[in-house]
Amino acid sequence: MKKKILIVCANYYKDISNGLLTSALKSIPKVSKIKILIVPGVFEIPVTISKNLKKFDAFIALGCVIKGQTPHFDFISQASTNAIMNLSVVSKKPIGNGIITCLNSKQARARKNKGAEAADAILSVLSQK
Repeated sequence: MKKKILIVCANYYKDISNGLLTSALKSIPKVSKIKILIVPGVFEIPVTISKNLKKFDAFIALGCVIKGQTPHFDFISQASTNAIMNLSVVSKKPIGNGIITCLNSKQARARKNKGAEAADAILSVLSQK
């Protein structure tokens, strides 16, 4: 049976998000039906997933948060992680968290494979019996 997967990708850091998306797409079997939605930042990912919970079997959240001079990094990172985990548990649907949180852009570029890891995680949960 074809699984329907929604990828929600925050494009605040487009070059990093594109790398995450490319790596995620390489990990998903061709038999899956994939839809990609682009949002401005990681804070918009949970609400976008929430609006689409009934339409898809699994979700992948992709994006990047880079630490700056203010505590904004901590608030956004924690809020998005908590919201994604809560949505997954309540809906009983896998959500691969491919949102990377880094101290600088060099670290972020080195972690572009995290999209594949998020894809692999949802595929593992979908295959459970």
